[in-house]
Amino acid sequence: MPKPTREGQSVPQVKFRYRANNEWKEITSEALFKGRTVAVFSLPGAFTPTCSSTHLPRFNELAPTFKQNGVDQVVCIAVNDPFVMEEWAKSQESDNVFMLPDGNGAFTEQMGMLVDKSDLNFGKRSWRYSMLVRDGIVEKMFVEPEEPGDPFKVSDADTLLRYVNKDAREPDQVALLTREGCAFCAKAKKLLDEAGVTYADVPLPHSIRTRALGAIAKAGTVPQMFVNGELIGGSDAVEDWVKQRQG
Repeated sequence: MPKPTREGQSVPQVKFRYRANNEWKEITSEALFKGRTVAVFSLPGAFTPTCSSTHLPRFNELAPTFKQNGVDQVVCIAVNDPFVMEEWAKSQESDNVFMLPDGNGAFTEQMGMLVDKSDLNFGKRSWRYSMLVRDGIVEKMFVEPEEPGDPFKVSDADTLLRYVNKDAREPDQVALLTREGCAFCAKAKKLLDEAGVTYADVPLPHSIRTRALGAIAKAGTVPQMFVNGELIGGSDAVEDWVKQRQG
């Protein structure tokens, strides 16, 4: 059974202290939520496996899509100290998410989501959940079921995005196989950059390039672009794909 939600209720009124650019900052619940639409997700702890590998990265990836669909900000709340949250944000390159430490657990406790994880030597931490808050009122919550371990079934970014807009178009997953010093690779990257396409640049070292290209793309030259698991092709194909995308 899931924990009780606070749907239809105001968010707790607390003051958060956090670190940004190696400086101390403060923000209140009112400043964060009043007159705004905010997507919030909360998790057990910084640097922990599921939080670092899936929960935070996917919210960071989909944050621009949330904003395109009327969400002003995506916020991650965890019962960690400000220094830990600041370093976690740097290590995750989570520029699209506001990393907000609830160091004393004040917000989390009033949300009814503070749990004892002393068996893991964590002390008090947040239960995993996500929510949409409009003008300080919790409109919808997705709370993980009370099961042993660390369930991760409903509080993911995709579930919350589908609630915001079931027809929201997720960003394409784009990867470009390249090599250093390749003029055609540079051209392809320039085209993607100018088109505002976010992509993963995957440089292949000389020692494995031929085998990797053959195994992955059935090709012998770079660049090779993949979109959502489909091979698009080399430099000319990248140019055609960009033109088609721009209409």
